[in-house]
Amino acid sequence: MARIDQATVNKIIETADIVEVVSDYVNLKRRGSGFIGLCPFHSERTPSFSVSKTRNYCKCFSCGEGGSPVSFIMKIEQATYPEALKILAKKYGIEIQEHELTEEEKEAVTERESLFALNDYALSYFQKTLTQSQDGRDIGLAYFRERGINDAMIERFRLGYAHEQRDAFARAALAKGYTKKRLIDTGLCYQKENGDLQDRYAGRVIYPIFTVSGKVVGFGGRVLRSDKKLAKYVNSPESAIYRKSYELYGLYQAKQTIVKKDKCLLVEGYMDVISMAQRGVTNVVASSGTSLTEGQIRLIHRFTENVTLIYDSDPAGIKASLRGIDLLLAEGLNMKVVLLPDGEDPDSFAQQHTTTEVEEYIQAHEVDFITFKTRILLEGVGSDPIQRSKVAMEIVNSIAVIPNEITRTIYIGECSRLLQISEEILTRQVAVAYTKRREKEADRQQHSRAEQSLQQQPDPSTEFATSPAPTPDTPPEVKRPVSEKAAFLYPYEEELLRLALRYGCMKICDAVMDNNGGVRPMSVVEYIKLELDNDEIRLENPVLAQTLDEIQRIETTTWSADQRQRRGEALKHRDEARAAGIEEIRRTAVDVKSIDAMEKTLEEKIEADYQAEMADYAMQYVSRLMTSAPNDAIRELSIKLVNDKHQLSKIHTKYAKVETEAERLAELVPLAIFNLKEAHVECQIKALNQSIRATYAASQLSDMESIKRMMKRLDELNELKKELAKYLGERILSPRK
Repeated sequence: MARIDQATVNKIIETADIVEVVSDYVNLKRRGSGFIGLCPFHSERTPSFSVSKTRNYCKCFSCGEGGSPVSFIMKIEQATYPEALKILAKKYGIEIQEHELTEEEKEAVTERESLFALNDYALSYFQKTLTQSQDGRDIGLAYFRERGINDAMIERFRLGYAHEQRDAFARAALAKGYTKKRLIDTGLCYQKENGDLQDRYAGRVIYPIFTVSGKVVGFGGRVLRSDKKLAKYVNSPESAIYRKSYELYGLYQAKQTIVKKDKCLLVEGYMDVISMAQRGVTNVVASSGTSLTEGQIRLIHRFTENVTLIYDSDPAGIKASLRGIDLLLAEGLNMKVVLLPDGEDPDSFAQQHTTTEVEEYIQAHEVDFITFKTRILLEGVGSDPIQRSKVAMEIVNSIAVIPNEITRTIYIGECSRLLQISEEILTRQVAVAYTKRREKEADRQQHSRAEQSLQQQPDPSTEFATSPAPTPDTPPEVKRPVSEKAAFLYPYEEELLRLALRYGCMKICDAVMDNNGGVRPMSVVEYIKLELDNDEIRLENPVLAQTLDEIQRIETTTWSADQRQRRGEALKHRDEARAAGIEEIRRTAVDVKSIDAMEKTLEEKIEADYQAEMADYAMQYVSRLMTSAPNDAIRELSIKLVNDKHQLSKIHTKYAKVETEAERLAELVPLAIFNLKEAHVECQIKALNQSIRATYAASQLSDMESIKRMMKRLDELNELKKELAKYLGERILSPRK
């Protein structure tokens, strides 16, 4: 068992582009210098998920989720740190260099990694069985050929076959070293009463189920024997890596076409997806025979707002699926419905028609949900007023879930025309239903917030008893301070750490190297370390201290080499820009004087671009690595502190140049250090006062020498506090003032 080496980790972090990574999961649209889309981590209808290519960072301004490419993959895929790195390495074609794990590291390998590894083995096993075994070719492959599926689709969807023997796969997997427990946990096998393992998919053709990023999380199997005792389809049970209500069959293969066409076609079964894709209609996904869920709908919404449901002509099946329409509407999707001719389903229809015919039929026959639902519900109702009123209320309740008021109004008008009911009456009924739904949702959210509040009550022992201080704004993974001193110091330590995270490798001043006056640039993190070491200050809060130590390690071990490499790349860019610029000058200049002026302007521009590229690299270096750190607590804390808390108003900045934090480092970093030092002095003063009181109470003035020494030290501390206060008073407010 091996671990990815650090050089490969750094290469993955350096290469991964946040826009490219997020685009695999979210339909992004350019806005200004960045991109925006619907947040994949919570349900929303107005885009608030911002992606910055320059910062290589994403953030939702509604729920607060976000991070680097690595942390984004970890959250969206529910992956471990090594899994996320491997996903990114595969995306960018980076070869994984590994070294053997220690015994301790081997014990840290998660259950999820093991389950994914077993599923990968099963995928390969079923594929080989289909194409390389006699039974696979004679039974499984023959079935797909009979259904009209070609080799390209078999490969595209990674179709397979499981041997008829009830324990063939179990024996093969156990021989490869996979455990009995893992075989049961994935659902690939189940255990009989006598303890023997049995293959879940024996004698079935296999349809692998992939996540959006292409990881196999489950399987569907169709029996080929006409045995009424056997279920026609068997799917993987829920597991640590598979939740069927959050997966859609075919989405991994269809996502790019869905984004390109800005439309998703939704069908029911595996073969519907495969046959449509074979016909060239590749923006198709399936709910795999289950009722459509909110999780699946939100998955679609990441890529498009336009969905067309394709139904066969079975009325009973259609009525059973109508709930899915309301869920789609509630998510704010633009929804249409296509009803296929009698006796047809998407599979058979695609097999019997050309690509053009399939696409033209969908375009010609897709109708809005009001027309479709009204037509379906009115079948067999006739002129019965009671039944017609029930149909009307069904439609009203569907309209009421639509979040957009204009869309609701348009559908009310359409409903009025179809049911011949006054718009005024329908409007009132929709308003009542809409209000009830909002109240119910508000109650649910309030109940949820109350539960969270009870779970997150602060520990009273962490509050500073005599001097109010801001409540430490710690992420869930970071434990609250265990002492009064740590709680009091937290906001000052956090602010200093934030500056180190965001600007750690940027130059803040020149450091004198020798008695001859030689100097070299000093970085922010070097300056912080020097100042804290001079006063023997160590951060009191463990995760903050650990994070600062890691920043210092990065600055002293990898920064110099990486900076040299980036400088070489920047110089190459500069030379290329100069050559291209000179060529343009030669082509467009009219005389020697204009050539000189244009060359001077060119040199100034390429030099400014070079300096900006190096400064930008230095500014992002620490935050890029720390927001992709393997330690969960450090990574989450880094993500929180790197995020911009505020954004200046466009009105405020339109006509004035506003100094950025990066331009004010020479002021802000010393200020943060002096704030922390003053806070330490206050802690010492408080502790000394307590000691004086305790000594006096215990000795009743018999230990005057100790009391005098403490009083003298107290005077020194108060004098130091005055000096610090004088410095701070001439500058911006400290965090607690």
